[in-house]
Amino acid sequence: MRVINIGPDPSLAYRPNLQKEKEDYRNFESGILFSRVFKTYSLMHTNQTVEFVKTKSSEWTQFNHTQMGMMDALMSLDQLVDESDPDVDFPNSFHAFQTAEGIRQEHPDKDWFQLVGLIHDVGKTLALWNEPQWAVVGDTFPVGCKFQNSIVLRNTFADNPDEKNPAYNSEYGIYEPNCGLDRVLMSWGHDEYLYRGMKHNNCCIPVEGLYMIRFHSFYPWHSHGDYMHLCNDKDRQMLPWVKEFNKFDLYTKNSTLPDVDELKPYYQSLIDKYCPGVLQW
Repeated sequence: MRVINIGPDPSLAYRPNLQKEKEDYRNFESGILFSRVFKTYSLMHTNQTVEFVKTKSSEWTQFNHTQMGMMDALMSLDQLVDESDPDVDFPNSFHAFQTAEGIRQEHPDKDWFQLVGLIHDVGKTLALWNEPQWAVVGDTFPVGCKFQNSIVLRNTFADNPDEKNPAYNSEYGIYEPNCGLDRVLMSWGHDEYLYRGMKHNNCCIPVEGLYMIRFHSFYPWHSHGDYMHLCNDKDRQMLPWVKEFNKFDLYTKNSTLPDVDELKPYYQSLIDKYCPGVLQW
C-alpha cells in the first residue's frame, strides 16, 4: 500500500475546544467510574497472555461468525457502554460519531480519515457476541515481552503468568530488535479484530487509516514513547498519524451527543466508498 508523504507532524494541527481540561481525561486514579475501570483492567492484565492472544486470534479471524454491513455493525454499539473508559458512560455509537465529526471539521478533505473516526471502535461488537469486555476494550500492549511501566494500572499484572516467564519478561522477549509492530502480538481486543476484518473484507482504507484502527488503543506507544525498540521505519513514519487520530478519539468525548439520524446518510456514503456491501465478521 502507498504511504502518504506526511511532512510535518500532523498531531500539531488540532487544538480542540474542550468542555473540560485535557488533564481531566483518562483519570485512572479516581472518579465515579474508577471501580468499574479498575476491575476491567485487572481482569485484562491477568488474562491477556501469549497463549490467550494466539487462541483468540485463531478463533475470531476466521470471520465466520456473521455477516452484516458496516453501518449495522456500528449501530449495534448502541447496546455497549465501554467498561474500561473513565471518561464516558454512554453507548459507544455516540462516541463514534463524535470522533468522526471532530475529524470532519479539521480534515474536510480526508473522507477516509473521517470514516476511520466513525468505525474505529466497531470491533467492540465482540463484546456483544459473548466475549468479556476485558478481552475487547481498553488500552492495548504487546505480549511476549516485558510489560512497560507506562501501561495503565501496571501493578495489576501480578497474577499474569507471562510476567514470571523468563521467555516473555525481558525487554525484547520473543522479538528481534526493530522487528516491526506487524510482527508483534498485541493484547487481543477490538483494535486487532477490526484491522484484520478490514484486510479480510478488502476494504480500501489507506495504510495510515489502518494503522489508526490497529493501534489507536496502544497508548504506551503513541502517547508515552515506549516499545520503540520493536518499531521499524514504517511504524515510525505512521506514528504521527496515530497521534493525530488520538486527539479526536480522546478529546471529542463530551456530554453533548450528536444527532445520529441526521449524520448517518453522509457517513453511509463513506462506507459505500471504502467498506461497501455486506461484510464478513
